[in-house]
Amino acid sequence: MPEYRIERDSLGEMKVPVDALWGAQTQRAVENFPISDLRFPRRFIAALGMIKKAAAETNLELGLLEREIGLAIVAAAEEVIQGELDRHFVLDIFQTGSGTSTNMNANEVIAHRAQQLLGKDKPRVHPNDHVNLCQSSNDVIPAAMQVAALIGIQRDLLPALAGLRSALAEKAEAFDGTVKSGRTHLMDATPVRLGQEFGGFAAQIAHSQARLAQAADDLAALPLGGTAVGTGINTHPEFARRAIDRLSVLAGVTLREAENHFERQGTRDVVVHAHGALNTLAVSLTRIANDLRLMASGPRAGLAEITLPAIQPGSSIMPGKVNPVIPEAVTMVAAQVMGNHTTITLGGLGSIFELNVMMPIMAYDLLQSIALLANAASVFTHKCVEGITVNEARCRELLEGNLSLATALAPRIGYDAAAAIAKEAFAQGKTVREVARAKKVLPDQEIDALLEPRAMTEPGIPGGVATGGG
Repeated sequence: MPEYRIERDSLGEMKVPVDALWGAQTQRAVENFPISDLRFPRRFIAALGMIKKAAAETNLELGLLEREIGLAIVAAAEEVIQGELDRHFVLDIFQTGSGTSTNMNANEVIAHRAQQLLGKDKPRVHPNDHVNLCQSSNDVIPAAMQVAALIGIQRDLLPALAGLRSALAEKAEAFDGTVKSGRTHLMDATPVRLGQEFGGFAAQIAHSQARLAQAADDLAALPLGGTAVGTGINTHPEFARRAIDRLSVLAGVTLREAENHFERQGTRDVVVHAHGALNTLAVSLTRIANDLRLMASGPRAGLAEITLPAIQPGSSIMPGKVNPVIPEAVTMVAAQVMGNHTTITLGGLGSIFELNVMMPIMAYDLLQSIALLANAASVFTHKCVEGITVNEARCRELLEGNLSLATALAPRIGYDAAAAIAKEAFAQGKTVREVARAKKVLPDQEIDALLEPRAMTEPGIPGGVATGGG
């Protein structure tokens, strides 16, 4: 039979497993919210530990905590940061919308662990009076979300994107000599250099990096110190500044106090904005992944302009088949992130008066999106982009038969005449060059100059200045 001890809170007694570090409030939440198997991720728990440690050190400095108790709280909070007490963070994501249950889970675990470090004969370490001193769930939970997200963006996601951008830029340079058919509406269009396409991919990632850097700066402004409703009741006037300075050191990121605590606690606009950058990145990655798998389609019945690395067999029944599995995985990650964005957008609507009451699920989805995108970008880089090769002969073959090459003739012979050539070429199964020469619309040398594919990938008019209609 399981062994229990009796813990008490303001509502009365609760039976708690004897080896658990949590107390009565956490146990109530365990019993009240048996909804899913979703738990706050490690990085969020670490951020909570950092906040509790920074708060205890600040309260010691301000003379608000007795030294022995304060040092024990600091030591216990460090164990939370290091993940040594993770098994005691037991609460479901679907709980009170403020995350109060999880804040109390942290307070109770740290208080009980600090008591163990001090000894039972020492004065009681209280989860509210000592561990939660100068804090409220209403400023701790949003601060923890922001700290955890900021660390994830700066340590994981931005470096992964830097690697992807670099790999795409290297391919853009390597493939700059390859001219291929452009496509709009999935239909043949005027020529483009493969390097230009990859350069566009790299630019998409660069823009996402810039958007995320802006979002990270917004996340760095913390609500800590606003306590219950943003007024800072029951906190020392120096607490927020000093605690956040310490937290910056612990987290290894630059943090600052929010300019307006009522905005930062009463809303989660900062999270909606940050996830907007993640959502845009998901869209960009989907575009890149889809373009790559379309260009690699085949190898006989598709475009086959490029070849993706063959990293695993693609079929349990078709021997030799190889599929674009990495781009497919990337698009699934993107779909999950886009779904998370819907949840986070709705979560932002949970801001009512002085508090948002959908913070746990917003925190979970925000951190999941950051982690998924960081991992997907890294896999995309090393398992796919770096190994892409170009099929030059196939690109030339498709380009020569491209009817949109007639566009280059239009400035000299007019749009209608050029359209007639394209139409006839299609009907007869010939190239634009062959029909234009047969019709003698221009001297052969001029036709060849106008239909030079590389020239069409540069700004301006192929073959020189236009003299005809257009």
